[in-house]
Amino acid sequence: MKIFNNNKQFRPDEEIVDLYGPPEMLLGPEYAEQPYIPPVLRGTVGDKPSCKYYEKLLDCYKSIREKTDFQPKVALVLGSGLGEYAETEVDIAETIDYSEIKGFPRSTVLGHKGRFVFGYVGGVPVVVMQGRVHFYEGYDIHDVVLPTRLMSMLGAEILLLTNAAGGINTGFSAGDFMLIRDHISTFAPNPLTGKNLEELGTRFPDMSKVYDPVLCEAISTTAKELGITLQQGVYLQLSGPSFETPAEIRMLRGFGADAVGMSTVVEAIAANHAGMRVCGISCISNLACGMTDTPLSHAEVQESADKAAPKFRALVSGAIEKFGSL
Repeated sequence: MKIFNNNKQFRPDEEIVDLYGPPEMLLGPEYAEQPYIPPVLRGTVGDKPSCKYYEKLLDCYKSIREKTDFQPKVALVLGSGLGEYAETEVDIAETIDYSEIKGFPRSTVLGHKGRFVFGYVGGVPVVVMQGRVHFYEGYDIHDVVLPTRLMSMLGAEILLLTNAAGGINTGFSAGDFMLIRDHISTFAPNPLTGKNLEELGTRFPDMSKVYDPVLCEAISTTAKELGITLQQGVYLQLSGPSFETPAEIRMLRGFGADAVGMSTVVEAIAANHAGMRVCGISCISNLACGMTDTPLSHAEVQESADKAAPKFRALVSGAIEKFGSL
């Protein structure tokens, strides 16, 4: 006999099954009442942290809640080329620098600002992350995804990830946009390793539809309305910070990757673990190593991403407005 855990007392012979996910996924005719949902999905904070990492996450949450009670629906992580998005596209209500948040990791990458922006895009409440944290900066992988989990705790139900990526697909060109349909995480450390935090999600989360089909369709529709060509493909994350060799690119293409970068996948895993709906867009800032005679550099990536920024901003804003009705 299976009994769904609502924090009630059960007989010793009964099997208790913990369920995770957004409330709309858990409520159905087979449940007499709403099952237990982890605090991170409710936007509330538990009283007894289960480990030092969770305690750190709670400290960050409390630091923000001391400054604002803003509750976002959509969380947006800005990649290279979208650094000024908040100033141009968001009706800003409040900002909080990462340095004001107790224990929060800080981005050290050129072109990445270090703050949360709270406000509205087309009337949709958003939290915008200006400056993400990368594994190659020397942070523990749990710190890399701490911002993602924190935005979930603040109430965000949808996570839109953006990045600048190298194009592996021979049909791509620099300046293209790619809707992320799936990812390959084999080469990046999994943020769920170690003791599972039951407050955040289940031990073995399903990964069959990490990138929400409905959100992806909204992005595709927006691109068509704006006349923006939108590629689709598989994103692969490497640890970085060195760029790939030509031999590595040939290998990654053989694995089925269409674009490669140094972020996004671990954030998507953590968000999926927490029950968020996830989607992502890559700006193909350059063709990967060996596909042209030009040596790769971060300056080139930033320059290409900056050129594509106006279209990228329009695509992101249009998609978020559609998310508001989902």
